[in-house]
Amino acid sequence: MPLMGSLYIGASGLQTSQNALNTTAHNLSNIETEGYTRQQTLLEDRFYNTIGNAAISAKQSGLGVEYADVRQVRDFFLDLSYREETGRKEFYEIAYETSTEIETLLGEMEGASFHDALGDYWTSIQELQKDPTSAVVQGQFVATALQFLERAQAVYDGLSNYQDNLNARVVDQVNLINEYGHKIKQLNDAIKATEIGQEEANDMRDARNLLIDKLSEMCNISYSETIDNVVEISVEGTPFVCRDRVFEMDTKMDDSTGFYTPIWPWNDDAEVFDLDKEILSADDTDIGKLKSILLMRGDRRANYTNLMTDREVGGVTYDVYNQGYKDASGMERVATRKSVVLTMQAELDNLVHALTTSVNDILCNEQGKEAPERYYATQEELPIELFERLGESSRYEEYTGPVDADHPYGAGWYYIKEDITNAPVDVSSMYTLSNLKINPDLLKQPTLLSFVTVDKQADQVKADRLAQAFQDPFGTLNPDSNKEYNFTDYYDNMVVQIGNTGFIYKTIADSQGGTVVSLENARQSVMGVSSNEELSNMIKFQNAYNAASRYINAIDAMLDHLINRLT
Repeated sequence: MPLMGSLYIGASGLQTSQNALNTTAHNLSNIETEGYTRQQTLLEDRFYNTIGNAAISAKQSGLGVEYADVRQVRDFFLDLSYREETGRKEFYEIAYETSTEIETLLGEMEGASFHDALGDYWTSIQELQKDPTSAVVQGQFVATALQFLERAQAVYDGLSNYQDNLNARVVDQVNLINEYGHKIKQLNDAIKATEIGQEEANDMRDARNLLIDKLSEMCNISYSETIDNVVEISVEGTPFVCRDRVFEMDTKMDDSTGFYTPIWPWNDDAEVFDLDKEILSADDTDIGKLKSILLMRGDRRANYTNLMTDREVGGVTYDVYNQGYKDASGMERVATRKSVVLTMQAELDNLVHALTTSVNDILCNEQGKEAPERYYATQEELPIELFERLGESSRYEEYTGPVDADHPYGAGWYYIKEDITNAPVDVSSMYTLSNLKINPDLLKQPTLLSFVTVDKQADQVKADRLAQAFQDPFGTLNPDSNKEYNFTDYYDNMVVQIGNTGFIYKTIADSQGGTVVSLENARQSVMGVSSNEELSNMIKFQNAYNAASRYINAIDAMLDHLINRLT
């Protein structure tokens, strides 16, 4: 090859070594950049000139080296596993966070625990049993009842407020998912436009991969890259980011609850998540922060009816059971088990409902009587209850018609039965936390409780019944449990249950966290920047640059000798 042509060979060495050094410097400068993928320089020979043929091969002269490609070093399967396990970790972390919040609400409320209020009420009943006619003791009994009810309502309100907090997070998460979708779409367009030519859009690919990582935390995604470098993404099996558009997610509010549900507005408002599916890792139904928030929040404000079976309400399946499921015995039950918030609301309300109705029945001498038997001929005979319903001005209503099935004694005053057919929309007749107050007449004059018999003796029987009701088992913790508890043990087991649930969620979340860390370490071993490796590359490419410089100097000296000394 002529000497002048040899200069181009040296120049190619200088150029490619310089470009390789620039890539190495770029790697080192981004060693702490989140989501950055190590870039690897690929060099290759330029074409060869054939100058003749030998017996065994062609005689060729090389034309130097060229900068063939700068590629990102990633592992598709590690990325896939990392994103799936990250979504699963976020799912259980939200569940654990919710359990911890509920434990806080149950354990302490405004400086005093609900357990203390329940204990104080039990103490006042014991004192009442000792001296039923004492005005002081009766006053304490009413005062501790008020404290108990206020604490119970405070805990329930705290649970409801936390539901509202989770509800607001649903909207935030949906907006963030849409934002990520549009950013990925913009990067798709930019990458496609850039890589039409010879240039590689590696930094934009890093930004896109980081967004996909973040999106995988919030929902279960699947994705693929097309031949023209566009990443298409589906959320819960539904197209989300496509080649030419983003199919945005939206939220629909339930007018009765104010709760938001993520939907696909372009697909007849189809819900994004099928929350009726069983939560199983094998089916990948436990992936994503947004789904966990929805499950923990629930779809309503729960009350004691959510723990009832159809047998307990006369074999009738009311509208309240629309979200129910059938257990092994075939009884219809409302599914509160997936939501720890709904579970605690329902169990707390169940405790309060049982306690208030038991106390009222005993105070009104109606313990064990069915509703039609709770009858009085005149208004003057009506007993007084301690816990009143906000939606009903009295425990009884006057009936002036003839005898019928609901009024077997004809005209008179009948107990207003609890009607759960329209719960939770209409709770006006129910002894539920959102519809309870202490009888204002008793707050003013506790002695109206009348612990005195017709013969002017202390009504010890009534006081003993109150104490016995507090000690006797009244029901199971939930429909899936067989053991019955008294009021104090019931609450204690509620606390134990949420503690156990939180421990389970924490154990799974910690395990998932370890899996995610292991996968991230494996990813970083492939895509992460090693300062030692990059410094070695820098030395290698620097030496190559120096060698190309010496080669050019040698050619320059030869040309100088030919031109200036031999002519």
